[in-house]
Amino acid sequence: MKKIMSALTVMATCIFTSQAMAQEELPAPPPKEAKPYKAAVGIRLSSSPAVVNNSISFRYFFKENQAIEALVSLGDPIAFGALYQVHNPLAVEGLNWFYGGGAYLGFEKYYHTTKNKDVTEPNVGAQGVVGLDYKFTGIPLNISLDWKPELNLVREVFFEPAAIGVSARFTF
Repeated sequence: MKKIMSALTVMATCIFTSQAMAQEELPAPPPKEAKPYKAAVGIRLSSSPAVVNNSISFRYFFKENQAIEALVSLGDPIAFGALYQVHNPLAVEGLNWFYGGGAYLGFEKYYHTTKNKDVTEPNVGAQGVVGLDYKFTGIPLNISLDWKPELNLVREVFFEPAAIGVSARFTF
């Protein structure tokens, strides 16, 4: 009888141990990381009458955290801008903050009172940028929110501090 009880005890211990091991949770797989992107193209919508406002945006990373962004505004004024940007990661996967600066060239049309006609003159200036950039996981989409103040230096000197923009870009 002692042998049967000992055998039953050993069997019960093995069964309970195997069930306990089977019910242990397996470690969760690591979260799917947002795949970094090399280039992106999309649109940037701006809230102010900056020279480079609503525009087509093209961003290219030439180093892991350094990018060039080209902006082309086709309204009035027609303008071209280029920004050098440094991107830094934040605690949320896929979220970066960035800063940088660059220059722009715009062609603004206005009515010249002494010539009594519309004229187009160039605007040249400097622009800075600081913002947040998010790359979605699993889809080729990037969005960003930025502040891009401008300082016009040619034709007339003026500062546009209120240039807030939202961008949506297709990444590849």
